[in-house]
Amino acid sequence: MNTNILIVGVGGQGTLLASVLLGNLALKYGYDVKLSEVHGMAQRGGSVVTHVKISDKKVGSPLIEEGEADIILAFESLEAYRWLPYLRKGGSMYVNTQQILPMPVIMGNAEYPQDIEKVLGDNAGNLKAFDALSIAEDAGSDKAVNIVLLGAASSALPFSEEAWMEVIEENVKSKFIEMNKFAFIKGQQA
Repeated sequence: MNTNILIVGVGGQGTLLASVLLGNLALKYGYDVKLSEVHGMAQRGGSVVTHVKISDKKVGSPLIEEGEADIILAFESLEAYRWLPYLRKGGSMYVNTQQILPMPVIMGNAEYPQDIEKVLGDNAGNLKAFDALSIAEDAGSDKAVNIVLLGAASSALPFSEEAWMEVIEENVKSKFIEMNKFAFIKGQQA
């Protein structure tokens, strides 16, 4: 197995927790894992991207280059659009259709692209775009979008549902475990 996963969103959406869960799960199965988080003004709603490389061989650089991501998990539509060049030909995208307006759009200096889902669909080998925010809210918290997206992408990864549940139990605060497990299952069903 050699899988490159880009996790993209805006500050506060839980991209780091998603990468930690994914990385810890892969380590349990004996894979080599490299993570790298890059963010610009994340605390002010800016773009956040986490690179996750998983391999049965030694992983060198943690950074994923353009055209090398097998999977992109996008916690927001514009971030999916922005990071699309990193997806390899035939790669898969799991996209929360939520729109968080960036400051230039809020200030009227730019327009939010209207054709995002069409562009993604035309370029991704497999696109799963859905309202992960509503699913997360139904599971108990709008902060569970990250877990919903992991659930949606779990079928593309070689880990059992039981293993995912274990890694959630081991890495999430106890009072949020059941809610996150429920969000994960709802994401699988999305």
